[in-house]
Amino acid sequence: MKRPGTKKKKCIALPDPWTWCAEDELMNSMWVSKHLWANIKKGRHGLFRSPLVCHPELQHRFLHCTCCRTSRIASADIDLLNPSQPCLDSKDAKPLDACYTPEQRAAILQVLNTASESELSSVKMLRGRKSSNIIEYRTRNGPFKDLHSVMNVPLIKHKTTEVVFNSILNPADRSERRKPKVQAVKFIKPQIERKRLEEASSVVSLVFGTNKIAWAHLERGRSVLEWQQEECDRFLRGAYQASVYLEDISPVVAKIPEADFFILEKPGISLQNTNLFPIMLHLRTVEAMLYSLLGARFQQDGQQRVLSMARTAVGKHFELMVGECRTSGAELVRQLLSDSVTQKHPRVAFPKSMVVRYRNMFRLGVRNHREEMCDALLQALAFYELLEGD
Repeated sequence: MKRPGTKKKKCIALPDPWTWCAEDELMNSMWVSKHLWANIKKGRHGLFRSPLVCHPELQHRFLHCTCCRTSRIASADIDLLNPSQPCLDSKDAKPLDACYTPEQRAAILQVLNTASESELSSVKMLRGRKSSNIIEYRTRNGPFKDLHSVMNVPLIKHKTTEVVFNSILNPADRSERRKPKVQAVKFIKPQIERKRLEEASSVVSLVFGTNKIAWAHLERGRSVLEWQQEECDRFLRGAYQASVYLEDISPVVAKIPEADFFILEKPGISLQNTNLFPIMLHLRTVEAMLYSLLGARFQQDGQQRVLSMARTAVGKHFELMVGECRTSGAELVRQLLSDSVTQKHPRVAFPKSMVVRYRNMFRLGVRNHREEMCDALLQALAFYELLEGD
């Protein structure tokens, strides 16, 4: 009797004459499993079985000695090693104790057994963890009895001990360590120690153009002591002869007052502009002449007193830069002159006679602003202000 809800099993028709039903599919899977298991038992290659091949014999591996780094020891013979004996396979086949005299060994052991951790850190190759490891080893095992026992300290190897022992025997070698860098100022060339610059009581700032040389003598308290310029009419006329430059610049240098440092403006003309090459050559020649003449006149104890300051550094300090070009500082100088009279604590202090003399020179509408004088004063002021704020 047919149960309710059951359906008659239907066969699936295929394009070929073969037909099967669910029972045929089950028998098919059982036949495949039986066939695979028979192949696996016979040792044949098939699914879920890798080929049975013999592995080649393992090659001997070697351990490199940490003492000499040249000798090799087969890993199979590692149990035959005696850790208490040093490796003597290298060319320098000597134990550590045999490399030093009894007096030298006593001096080395004296330092290693009595020095504190900070004292050991000052020895070459014993900085950091190595010095603390020596202290821990001494505390746990007692003082070192021979030099070879130092190699029992963690992180200390044969090559390290050689450097350490030689450093203990020759403490003068410590002076060969890298000297600390001089704390220099970035905007001044060549590099001068900051302490010397801060101790300067006054500076003379020099700026030169196509036919003028101007200077400003400024003391540390921002008081202007002298501020003027000299005309050099033969500049950029005719051939570039060194004798002409020397004849024009020498009288100017003779008028420059004594100061601790002389700061020359470094021209900011780009060498890529070939049209300005004659101007650049002229400025470089004047700069070289001033370096030579000022250095010869005011030389003291062989120390550098003539320095250079980039024109762009002064422009950036006073916000006078437009792109890569620097604008005029005449308006700023006019404001400094006015503040010197009206304010109690001005940025720069001018003598009254100097204010009366130069106030009309930098007023609006005047063509000749004397740019070299403006730049000389601003460069001296920027030197002190950048030195304080750097």
